[in-house]
Amino acid sequence: MKVFIFGAGYSGKRFAEMRPENTPLLGTTRSAAKFATLQESGIQPFVFDNRSIGDDLARELADTTHLIVFIAPDDAGDSVLDALRAASVAMPKLEWIGYLSTVGVYGDHGGAWVDEESACNPVSGRSRLRLAAERAWQLFGETHRVPVSILRLSGIYGPGRNAFVNLENGTAKRLIKPGQVFNRIHADDIGASLWHLIAQRTGGIFNITDDEPAPPQDVVSFAAGLMGIAPPPEIPFETAQLSPMARSFYGENKRVSNARLKVTGYAFRYPNYRAAFETMWREGNWQGAGKADSRSPIKP
Repeated sequence: MKVFIFGAGYSGKRFAEMRPENTPLLGTTRSAAKFATLQESGIQPFVFDNRSIGDDLARELADTTHLIVFIAPDDAGDSVLDALRAASVAMPKLEWIGYLSTVGVYGDHGGAWVDEESACNPVSGRSRLRLAAERAWQLFGETHRVPVSILRLSGIYGPGRNAFVNLENGTAKRLIKPGQVFNRIHADDIGASLWHLIAQRTGGIFNITDDEPAPPQDVVSFAAGLMGIAPPPEIPFETAQLSPMARSFYGENKRVSNARLKVTGYAFRYPNYRAAFETMWREGNWQGAGKADSRSPIKP
């Protein structure tokens, strides 16, 4: 097995740290300045400028068996697919492709439950691009007779990226929009579900999301309780000062089912945000790699 990651960022590095022993794992970043952080996660780093594949990448891809793509498409299309085609990269040993997408492709369902068979009516431009990229990768897999797993992720969190951090730096908000819920997914479950699907050589579409869609203000309150501090005041959504992108997230309301992934035998490490936050607080790793172990209350 030889695994290649396009876009080895936050979730890609956690996936790499979970790899089976002695599994060759390579990944790209847009800047050589980030090589050290990839190497710390056991990733052999390469630069990919989201435009072209050089001879060094082409050589590595020639004997890659598992390809994972985290890079989001843009208005010009899917940069990885376009670059592979432009360079006429041959991957004769390829056995499996994993494409990381978003539950945003479902759009707004008024708080109803959705699964992988539900209609996709993406609201935002970025989600429409994701849906188009999903279809392009599925066609690529069909053409090359390689199974493609589409992993639709909900809101990603984990060490260094969570409500604890937002409370500590003063950016946490409790926005109140009645009836609004979101699903979430811990980075460890992204990594573990990828390895699970690789082991099964499974293709298809899977929602990678927790069991419990919940109001976002509840997550902030729960984290504040663990920290022993008062949560920030409630703010009505209508009066909140938000960026256009942040406001757009609240334009979609749905409850996302993960039943299909469970049928394959996957057991979530963190089935809900409470289990994850309690673990991060107990283990003291909520600040992320290289941060001090701190479980003591912070001052408001």
